[in-house]
Amino acid sequence: MRKSGKIAASALARSLENIKPGVVELEVDKIAEREIYKLGGDLSYKTVPGYKYATCITVNEEVVHGIPTDREFIKNDLVSVDLAVMYKGWHTDCAWTKLIGKDREKEKFLQIGEQALWEATGQAMAGNRIGDISAAIQKRVEGAGYNVVRSLVGHGVGRSLHENPQIPGVGAAGRGMVLKEGMTLAIEVIYTRGREEVVLGSDGWTFKTADGSWGGLFEMTVIVGSKQAEVLTDWRKV
Repeated sequence: MRKSGKIAASALARSLENIKPGVVELEVDKIAEREIYKLGGDLSYKTVPGYKYATCITVNEEVVHGIPTDREFIKNDLVSVDLAVMYKGWHTDCAWTKLIGKDREKEKFLQIGEQALWEATGQAMAGNRIGDISAAIQKRVEGAGYNVVRSLVGHGVGRSLHENPQIPGVGAAGRGMVLKEGMTLAIEVIYTRGREEVVLGSDGWTFKTADGSWGGLFEMTVIVGSKQAEVLTDWRKV
């Protein structure tokens, strides 16, 4: 899992640094794919029936599961890259949203999502409960006036890309499954600037906000620790 996470972090870092005006989504997907293969990993998303890309890429009102296309990025786009790696049968999953350019309101939106992620991973300690993670996300996101998407959740990860338990972005502290040391979780902050409802796009994959507001996505794979979580996919440390 640690090796898988390092590969995923590196692929996410390379993807994010290449998100610029004039670059197309498929270019970023290929950059991630090459990095994963170069480091000895495989594409976890190949285990998803009917999906053939290394990443999911979403822009602005899109929230998750976007198929990379030949669309060019432009200034002030909010771009999310979600990718997963398989290494010797072990999966890790991560995502990040980047703003192209400068926009105070969009920067605040992303700052809240990132804060929610780190506060949530900070709850991934043995003896805590799933609800402690969920409550941390909800408090930070909704406290800032945004909304958590209820229909999309984080999850366990390891031998498969998606495993139990589900980890909602809303919930009550002290409720749910007790966390045990060594559990591996993909903690996700999936949120919107407007209403929390999402709709499935015409491509059959991409979820978008129902009201056309911005979507944001932050995700890290962690190991539950005795005193603190170990983050496996932190691209900032590559």
